[in-house]
Amino acid sequence: MGLNHQEAEREFRPARHDRVQLEEISAAVDEIDYAGPAAAVTGVCLDSRAVQPGDLYVALPGARVHGARFAAAAAAAGAAAILTDDEGASLAAGSGLPVLSTTAVRSVIGRVASLVYGTRADAPALFGVTGTNGKTTTTYFLRSLLRALGHETGLIGTIEIVAGATPVPSVLTTPEAPQLHALMARMREGGITAAAMEVSSHSLDYQRVAGLAFQVSGFTNLTQDHLDLHGTMEDYFASKAGLFAAETSRSAVVTVDDEWGTRLAAERRASGAATLTLATAAGAAPDADWVVSSIRPHGLGHAFELHGPRGAVLQVSTGLPGLFNVSNAALAVVMIVASGADLGTLQQTLSTLDPLTVEVPGRMQVIGTRPAAVVDFAHNADALERAIDAVRPADTGGRVIVVFGATGDRDATKRPVMGAVAARHADVVVVTDDDPHGEDAAGIRAAVLEGARAAVRAENLAADVVESAPRARAIEHAVQLARPQDTVLIAGRGHETIQEVQGVDHALDDRVELRRALLAAGHSVLGGAPIEGSTTRDEFRGPDPEGVKSS
Repeated sequence: MGLNHQEAEREFRPARHDRVQLEEISAAVDEIDYAGPAAAVTGVCLDSRAVQPGDLYVALPGARVHGARFAAAAAAAGAAAILTDDEGASLAAGSGLPVLSTTAVRSVIGRVASLVYGTRADAPALFGVTGTNGKTTTTYFLRSLLRALGHETGLIGTIEIVAGATPVPSVLTTPEAPQLHALMARMREGGITAAAMEVSSHSLDYQRVAGLAFQVSGFTNLTQDHLDLHGTMEDYFASKAGLFAAETSRSAVVTVDDEWGTRLAAERRASGAATLTLATAAGAAPDADWVVSSIRPHGLGHAFELHGPRGAVLQVSTGLPGLFNVSNAALAVVMIVASGADLGTLQQTLSTLDPLTVEVPGRMQVIGTRPAAVVDFAHNADALERAIDAVRPADTGGRVIVVFGATGDRDATKRPVMGAVAARHADVVVVTDDDPHGEDAAGIRAAVLEGARAAVRAENLAADVVESAPRARAIEHAVQLARPQDTVLIAGRGHETIQEVQGVDHALDDRVELRRALLAAGHSVLGGAPIEGSTTRDEFRGPDPEGVKSS
C-alpha cells in the first residue's frame, strides 16, 4: 500500500526542525504582511492533507476552490500559521491561526521555504539540467560522475528521488518548492554533498524551484514539445531560460547545437554570468568553449574527445547507445568541469571507473539482443528520430521496427509530425496508444497514422505502416515481425508503469511487455534486477476490436 499524503510529506523533511518566527519571515520577504501575535513555524506545506504539526500552511487560490477553504483541516492537523492572499485571509479568519498575507502567494513560496529550511547553495551542491530531451540521462550521468569523484549524492527526477542510497517516495511527479527545500535540508543533514536535478519547464513556470541556488545548470536542447502549456516556442524558451538567471545559477553550461542554445548562451553572457558553451553536433559552433570530436564506436555506445580551452583534452566514453548520449555525457562532464573539478582527477576517474556507462531506467534500456529490443522514453518528434537512428543495426540487413503513440490531452500538432518522422527513419512503424487520458484513443492514432502515411505517399518511402491496439498487443505484434538481425524499439513511455485511459489507471510497463513478448516468441532476454515499479499484469490485454491494419 502506498503512503498517504502526510506520510509522503514526512519523507522529504529533515529530522531536525528549527523554529522560525513569523515576524522574521515578514521582515525577510517584503511582499508579506504580518501584524499578528508572536508565533513560529518549523515547516512549510501547500497541501492541507499533508500538513505536519508546526507547519506554515500555504493556501493558494485554485482554479475551482481556494486553498484557504481547507484552513480548518490544516489547523486540525497541527498547522501553526497560514500564508495566503487577501481573499484567503478572509476565508481563513475562522481557523484560529495567525495569518500572513501577500498579493501573489506563489511568487514568495520559494523564499519562505528557503528561510524556514535554511537552504544553502553549497550543501548539497546542486546541479540542474533542463531542455526538451536528455534531462534524465544527463542527471544519471552527473550522479554517477559525482559518486566516482567521492561525493555522497542525491538525485531528483521524474523516475525517482534518492538521498544517498535511500529512495524518497512522492505522491507528486514534480515536488513543490517547500518539498524541494525540505529535501535539501534532509540531504544536508544526511551528509549528501552533491545532487543532480531535472528541471522541467513546468517546474520553472510554477516556481517550484524558486529560492534554490544551483551551483551549475546545464542546457541540453530545445525542440517542439509542451506547446499545449506554453503556446509558442518563444514562450517555451523563455520558461527554460528562467533557470539560467544569474541569481539562480552560479555557473552554466549551454549546449549550442541549436539556435536556442546559442541564444541562451549569448543572453546569459551578456548579463556577465559565468557560462561555458558546448558543441556536440558535427559542424556546430566550432568556437565553443568545449567541442566534441573523434566520435567512434565503443561497445554499444561511443568513445569521444572533449576539446576545451588552452588545449585541454578529455577522453570520454559511454556505454549507452545513440549519438544523443554522446551529447548527454559531454554535458555532464563539462558541468563537472564548471563546478571547479581538477581536470587530471576527472580524466583519471573517467578512464578507470567508466562512470558514464550506467543504466538509466527506460532510457535506451536494452531488454534483448537477438533481435535487439530497446525501450526508450522518446515522446516527441526530435527524440523519436534520434532514438530510431541510434538503434539502427550496423548490418544493412537489419530493420528497425518502432512501436509508439502520442499522448492525449497534450499538444496535438506533434502527432502527425511524429508519424512522419517514424516513416522516414524506421522500416516498420507500429502506431498504438500512449496515454490517451480523456481523449478517444482511436482518434489520436488516426492523427499519427495520417502523418506517417502522408509522408510515405509524398516522399515515396518504403516504410510499412501498421496500426495495433492496445499497446501490449502492439508490442507482441512487433516482436512477431522481428527477425534476429532486426531491432524492436518501444518508444514514448520509457520507465512509466501506469497507462491512463478515460480517467482509469491501468498497469502497463513496456519493459515487462517486451520481455514477455520476446520469451513467448522463443527469443532470449537480458537478465538483471527486477524492473523498478513493475507488476505482472494481464487485465489490459483484452480483445482488439480493430486488429492490425497495414498500409
